[in-house]
Amino acid sequence: MILGIDIGGTKCAVIKAKADGENIELLDKRKIPTRMDITPEEMIESLISLADEMLDGEKAEKIGISCGGPLDSRNGIILGPPNLPGWDEVHISERISQHFGVPALLQNDANACAVAEWKFGAGMGADNMVFLTFGTGLGAGLILNGRLYTGTNDNAGEAGHIRLERFGPVGYGKAGSFEGFCSGGGLRRLGAQRLRQLRAEAGDAGFWPAPRAAEAVTAKDICMAAQAGDGTAQAIVEESAAYLGMGLSILIDLFNPERIVIGSIFARAEALFRPGMEAVIAREALAQSAAVCRVVPAQLGDSIGDVAALTIAIEFSQKNGKSVTDYGA
Repeated sequence: MILGIDIGGTKCAVIKAKADGENIELLDKRKIPTRMDITPEEMIESLISLADEMLDGEKAEKIGISCGGPLDSRNGIILGPPNLPGWDEVHISERISQHFGVPALLQNDANACAVAEWKFGAGMGADNMVFLTFGTGLGAGLILNGRLYTGTNDNAGEAGHIRLERFGPVGYGKAGSFEGFCSGGGLRRLGAQRLRQLRAEAGDAGFWPAPRAAEAVTAKDICMAAQAGDGTAQAIVEESAAYLGMGLSILIDLFNPERIVIGSIFARAEALFRPGMEAVIAREALAQSAAVCRVVPAQLGDSIGDVAALTIAIEFSQKNGKSVTDYGA
């Protein structure tokens, strides 16, 4: 029996499963809101109580914890993620391992999703793979030469921080960043900007209901309208797709991957983004590297967070009392 704990800015989940190394069987999942009115330690105690209820006397063999960074995966410490205010120097692995008496291993959620897609999804069989979240933000996980690469202090793969333009929508605290153009938040900001322009110019709200505030537009609104043929929405998506191609070209040139797996918005609306993305890759990336790289949608869908947390428990091992990645040789 293994447990996965997925910690997010709005909700947390505890997942119970069985695994044989090649397959994961999900047995139970329960979610609770991430409360900001209590301490991180109290929130962790709530997750422990939830896990105890789910186990109902059974013993967990391993536990995986997925959480946004920054964090110290080797020592199991959460280091103040922007979506978890107050979660500074939280020794989560120690507390959970202490309670259950088994290893509780912590990993960055983008890295965990990368390993999940690599082992059980669209990245299977690839030795060199890049995973991009393309959700609320733009995170990345890197599989290089058959191993997860996390960098010197767990900060490898922060592709969303790359600046693609001097000016542009803000993402990851930086105007014109990869995340600014290619994320749910980035699409929302592009849409709001265009809506304000339309209303200032002609009072035409395009595909948005006229009374709706510009800031209320969502990435889902934009993609659905683009799929329905709205020209304004299509132009916004085309702009995002072009910058997606630019960002991917950088990753292709740097890492020479055989596969780039993209989740969330891209996976749901691939047909909208692919033409513009591929046109830029053909122009910007090294031809020899682009020729061997396939860009594909993630396969695990809405279950990726669950599988990612469980994959940490399955695929990460213990060495000298600290969690390490231990793939390949």
